[in-house]
Amino acid sequence: MRNLLSFPNPVNEKAARVVATVVLLGVVATLSTSFYWLLIPLAYGFWARVLTGPTLSPLGWAAQSLIAPRLGERRPVPGPPKRFAQGIGAGFSTLALVLAFTTSHAAADALLVVLGIAAGLESIAGYCLGCKIFALLMRAGVVSETVCAECADIGARLRTDAG
Repeated sequence: MRNLLSFPNPVNEKAARVVATVVLLGVVATLSTSFYWLLIPLAYGFWARVLTGPTLSPLGWAAQSLIAPRLGERRPVPGPPKRFAQGIGAGFSTLALVLAFTTSHAAADALLVVLGIAAGLESIAGYCLGCKIFALLMRAGVVSETVCAECADIGARLRTDAG
């Protein structure tokens, strides 16, 4: 049994893309309606996923357990970069929430546009911006290779992609 506060490793990329699609829809809904209260479940979802994976995130659970299995064969990808990306989403959505209700809708909107671009890249193209930042931080030595041994071993990824 998985620990309540653990993040899955590996992650099914199809589930991650489903989550990103719903995040993109939430961002678009918030920007188009100015219903900034929508940032509350958006920020909660990011924090729930970064802290517990899909355990306390209804969206994460549904994506992993109900939707992704219906999209075909599982496509495992390393968990640590996805968790890092969720952490970036948690920061952006939380800051947008605080800004929207305290000082500036324009600043909140700017953060939401960036979040929407990242979610759109993940959901539509399978390009995880947070994962790419994670990889750059690993290459720079800011993130230890022990955090994600699979990420550090490019040979294993190339063998998996070729096989």
